[in-house]
Amino acid sequence: MKLRTWVQVCAVLAASLVAAPPAAAAPDRPAITGSWPKDERTVQLRVYSAAMRQDIMVDVQRPADRSVPSPTLYLLNGGGGGLDSATWQKNTDALAFLAGKQVNVVQPVGGKWSYYTDWRAPDPRLGTNMWKTFLTEELPPLIDAELGATGVNAIAGLSTSGTAVLQLPIAKPGLYRAVAAYSGCAQTSDPIGREFIKLAVESWGGGDTVNMYGPPDDPMWAANDPYLHADQLRGLELYLSTGTGVPGMYDVYNGSHMQPGPRGFVNQLLLGGVIEAAVNWCTQNLRTKLDGLGIPATYDFQPTGTHSWGYWQQALKDSWPVLARGLGLPG
Repeated sequence: MKLRTWVQVCAVLAASLVAAPPAAAAPDRPAITGSWPKDERTVQLRVYSAAMRQDIMVDVQRPADRSVPSPTLYLLNGGGGGLDSATWQKNTDALAFLAGKQVNVVQPVGGKWSYYTDWRAPDPRLGTNMWKTFLTEELPPLIDAELGATGVNAIAGLSTSGTAVLQLPIAKPGLYRAVAAYSGCAQTSDPIGREFIKLAVESWGGGDTVNMYGPPDDPMWAANDPYLHADQLRGLELYLSTGTGVPGMYDVYNGSHMQPGPRGFVNQLLLGGVIEAAVNWCTQNLRTKLDGLGIPATYDFQPTGTHSWGYWQQALKDSWPVLARGLGLPG
């Protein structure tokens, strides 16, 4: 190659390098970094969490009337954090039901087996979990600004997230006006409560609860126990529901009612029965505690029912008048 040609090639390469934009850097604060419509009512947001230093996908169902600001319901999924089949969308008609309400429905995707709380240390299997910070500090102001929401919020969850929805209002007083917990256990720091969390986090999720709250005597266990801090639930519209573990209408095939969970029908009857009996015990204890504190709540203790989606679908619908009161909407 002639010297002049070589110099020209080098000059072109140098110019292209100078003109090339630098690689996009991660934001240094929480931000919505992407938005995609999924259908005419649903949008998916990519939200950067500075606390976890990662992007979180968030599904949002908008109300039919977007000409006026609307309140927001944060709807948390099961133990898999929306990354598996244990989701409201795949197992229920909850989103269709809520589509008729004047409410934004926000579902974060992620946080499997994290209990949507802040962990004391990263976990080799479950990663960095700072979900309490994300859900109370980072996400709500972004949602309000992006959607033009009213800033009035409620939160609902089931099973492990049924514990989280009782923790989060205590962590951030005033953020939520209403809470619905379906088959959740409020007790986290007593021996039985710790074993319940270990079953979910360690046996099912493969994580280590020492990375979550530390060893059994670590004060983080008590600090995150909604039962111990039940007095801080005062002023909320509360809805608490469980079954007893005895098979009921959604555990028996009668030509119309049969909704087995993701682990199959036998596990729904056996494992789901044992789990539901345990969370019933927890919720009865919470009721006694709240009654003693003079804190009102709406309770739905069914005489039957396992730890499964048919009952949670019905519980969400039954809880709507309570959630609506907190959101300032018609019941």
